[in-house]
Amino acid sequence: MPQGFTAIAFGAIVVVVLLVYAISAIRIVRPYEKGIVERFGKYQHTYDSGLHFILPFIDRITKVDMRENVVDVPPQEVITSDNVLVTVDAVVYYEATDPVKLIYNVANFYLAATKLAQTNLRNVIGDMQLDESLTSREKINAALRKILDDATDKWGVRIVRVELQRIEPPMDVTEAMHRQMKAERDRRAIILEADGDKQAAIARAEGFKQAAILEAEGKARAIREVAEAQKFEKIQLAEGEAIAIDNVFSAIHRGEPTNDLIAIRYLEALKAIADGAANKVFLPMEVSGIMGSLGGIAELFKKEEAE
Repeated sequence: MPQGFTAIAFGAIVVVVLLVYAISAIRIVRPYEKGIVERFGKYQHTYDSGLHFILPFIDRITKVDMRENVVDVPPQEVITSDNVLVTVDAVVYYEATDPVKLIYNVANFYLAATKLAQTNLRNVIGDMQLDESLTSREKINAALRKILDDATDKWGVRIVRVELQRIEPPMDVTEAMHRQMKAERDRRAIILEADGDKQAAIARAEGFKQAAILEAEGKARAIREVAEAQKFEKIQLAEGEAIAIDNVFSAIHRGEPTNDLIAIRYLEALKAIADGAANKVFLPMEVSGIMGSLGGIAELFKKEEAE
């Protein structure tokens, strides 16, 4: 009985040892991982994702994450080219391209990437002035990405992008910048207001000018129309007088007036002239015919008295 129990116990131990050994030989590599296999400390091969078996206690497998990862660069103080101290921090996004290089070419990639990013961040921003560094984030990101990508290529890593989280100048510089921006905004507002007043004054002057031009044109048109009306009225009046004179003259000729009648009308006209305010009377030089008629009229009156 003791011998049988011993055999069973030994068999159970052997089974457990074999089971543990078998379990230890199984390795599962996930889809986003690579497995680096070493045997007695020497690199053997790289496993892709899936189920794999190794020799327990002989082989050693190290899994490398191939996904995109991030390195948080701690805040640090950097002096710009115009001697302004600013606080800068950034994040670096990377992904492994060669798991073998990432394992064997760098001892601590996270620490190495952090120090490398800090050093080059100081170099890049140190060559810029404060205003340029605050407005050139894309330029800084591109410069850092290229530098870090070239430096980490031998580590089997590709730098995807670099993003600056913040660039903070000292409080007094920030306040001065705020005052400067406020002054600039006030200056722009004053310039815009002055331009607005100028444009409004020009518009008003142009309006007054157009109104004066229109008024002058209206007055000129009215004067022309009045002149045309007066001219037309004078023409009509002259034509009427001409027609009247013509009618009178025609009537006189149709009546066949005698010299006696003409003489009497002449005397009546002289009487009307003499009744005026003038103190001088001008007689025509050719009055011999008329005077002869007057003499005939006198003789006529004498004959009538004799009878």
